Amino acid sequence: MPLDPPLDASPEEIRAALAPLRAQASIAVVALGNAFSIGAIIRVAHSYLLREIILVGGERHYEKASMGMHKLERVTRVPDEAAFFERVAGRPVWAFERERARRSLDEVREFPEDVVLLFGSERFGLSEAALARADDVLAIPLYGVNNSLPVAVAAGVALAAWGRHRYRAGVAL
Repeated sequence: MPLDPPLDASPEEIRAALAPLRAQASIAVVALGNAFSIGAIIRVAHSYLLREIILVGGERHYEKASMGMHKLERVTRVPDEAAFFERVAGRPVWAFERERARRSLDEVREFPEDVVLLFGSERFGLSEAALARADDVLAIPLYGVNNSLPVAVAAGVALAAWGRHRYRAGVAL
């Protein structure tokens, strides 16, 4: 359920108010090559109140695409995949890569509390090294000829699945 926006509050005040509601899960995106998609992912991730959004590589994001949500989120930048894996050491990393998946997102019955959902570019996906280091590699089931989704849509589908598990009936936050 969305919260009433405190229109007169500063971003810092809003972040502080949201802090107790935040999950321990994070989302990470690697070198998307699409500033609009990064902004859209920030916007979507805000709706799930994740711990942080990790941007891997030096690409900028289109702030308007985030609809101002970048001001309310902890957006962390790391220079490369090695720095990403160092940052999330000890946490489970679940990569999303259709062609090299180990299982379907539909097979997931439980998400680790502090999972990091990792996405690559629409054009190149994730590197072999990132896939090898990931604790799991998931695919979003698709049935059409295209066999792919825009990365911002894929992130939204994955977060919605994660959210159904986190916020299911009987789960106290």
